[in-house]
Amino acid sequence: MAVSATGEVAGSARRGRRIILWRHGQTSWNVERRFQGSTDVELTGAGVAQARRAARLLAGLGPDAIVASDLKRAADTAAELAVLTGLEVVLEEGLRETYAGVWQGLTHDEIIARYGEEYAAWKRGEPVRRGGGELETEVADRAAPVVLRHAEKLPEDGTLVVVSHGGTIRTTIGRLIGLEPRSWESLGGLTNCCWSVLGEGVRGWRLLEHNAGTLPEPVLGDDD
Repeated sequence: MAVSATGEVAGSARRGRRIILWRHGQTSWNVERRFQGSTDVELTGAGVAQARRAARLLAGLGPDAIVASDLKRAADTAAELAVLTGLEVVLEEGLRETYAGVWQGLTHDEIIARYGEEYAAWKRGEPVRRGGGELETEVADRAAPVVLRHAEKLPEDGTLVVVSHGGTIRTTIGRLIGLEPRSWESLGGLTNCCWSVLGEGVRGWRLLEHNAGTLPEPVLGDDD
C-alpha cells in the first residue's frame, strides 16, 4: 500500500512521476576520447542510429514532455524521440555539458599529461574547476532547477525525458537524490544513448535505473 507525502493512502496503480535522463548519441570526439564540454560537436552516423534505436524504446514509455540541452548532439538526439511521439522538444541552455575551459578539445591522455594533479583531485571528489571552468556544483545549480521546473508540469503519473550530457546528468542525479557532491563520482558514467530513471517517492526522488539501454522492469521483491 502506497502512502502519499501528505499521509493519504494512494491507489495501488499510483506510480508517481518519472524523469528519464537520456545521454546523447555518439560523436567523433567521444570516439577520440576528446573532452567536449560545452563545445558544440555533432552526432556521428552511428550516433544518429543509436538515437533512433533508443527513441523507439523510450517512445514505448509514453513520455509526456521532452526537454533537451541546446547543444546539437543532445538536440538532435531528442529530435528522434519527438518524431515518434509528436511532442515538441524544449531546448534549455541550462542543460549543457560542463564548461571545462582549456580541457575542452584535449584527449583524455593529454589532460592527464598536462593537468594530472587537477584531474586526480577531481577524481577524489574535491571541488575542482577543470580547465578553469565550472564546478560540478555549479552545473547542478543550473541544470537541476530546469529539470524540476519541467517535472512539476507533468500530470500525476507523467514521464519527462531530459536529453543531456554525461557529466550534467550525473550531477543532476546527485543533486536530486540528495548525495553529497564528493559522492557524485560514485554514480558511474552513462554510455552514449543510455539513460537513467528517477522515480517520485514519498521521501523525494530516487534512482530506479542507471545507465540502462532497455526498458525499465518493475522491482519485484522486498524493496518494491
